[in-house]
Amino acid sequence: MRFSKRAAPPLDDLAALRAEIDRIDAEMHALLIQRGGIIDRLIAVKGTSASGSAFRPGREASMMRRVAERHRGLLPLDTVEGIWRVIIATFTFVQAPFSVHADISGGDPAMRDSARFHFGFTVPYRPHPTCAAVIEAVAASRGDLGIFRFEPRSQNGDVRPPKGEAWWEGLIGEGRPKVIARLPFIERPTHPAGTPVFVVAKPLEDPAAAQRDWVLYAARTTAWTVEAERALQDLYGEVVARAKPKGETERLLMAVPGGAGPRQLREALDRAGAAVTRLDETGSHAARFRV
Repeated sequence: MRFSKRAAPPLDDLAALRAEIDRIDAEMHALLIQRGGIIDRLIAVKGTSASGSAFRPGREASMMRRVAERHRGLLPLDTVEGIWRVIIATFTFVQAPFSVHADISGGDPAMRDSARFHFGFTVPYRPHPTCAAVIEAVAASRGDLGIFRFEPRSQNGDVRPPKGEAWWEGLIGEGRPKVIARLPFIERPTHPAGTPVFVVAKPLEDPAAAQRDWVLYAARTTAWTVEAERALQDLYGEVVARAKPKGETERLLMAVPGGAGPRQLREALDRAGAAVTRLDETGSHAARFRV
């Protein structure tokens, strides 16, 4: 049996293809330079170089959805998402320099991967031993971000906060840092930085920049029951994390769709006998976009 060999493409064809690649590369670089020029003008107009007002969580989430929806071809979505995240984060850093503070109580590699994938290498990475330390670092900064992981469900279905701490209570109060995003924006089983993390920042100067598909509430209750869990689910909400310090009331972090306000949430839980003694908003984030 004879096997035929595919003929090699003419050298002039290879040269033409390589020249086309070089042309595209040069155009992409020129567009980045052009984008930088617009950001320079934006800084002059908005005066954001000294604050954290450059953050636009809702806009970023919408941009990432559009990237995923329009993507096609052989280039992996992971690469495209990573490139866009670095472009967005780096130009935000140019507008208003910031650091990313990370809780590494559950290990540094996953948090470092998440920080580098979503914010690039230009933005400084600052590790901390606890969630509380991250929140306080953000509170003391001018416009830094904080990230910490959460495990929505253990194998037996319980929700486990890092080291049993009710870290979310550090977000309670006017002027305190709040959750502004949940990463990754684009979720999929094989995501290279798929560790679920919350992003916290000092309150945004422009409230319209926030994304309120999901709103987070910190609650204290003396009687959390199956009925209360069901009432929360009826609002399409979920318990994100819970902690019960010895001898104290149970602490919950709940995520509820933005259309359900705090009054509706409290009334639903009260009817279910949850005995909520305190309910405070601790931030919001965009809806998860799955591929």
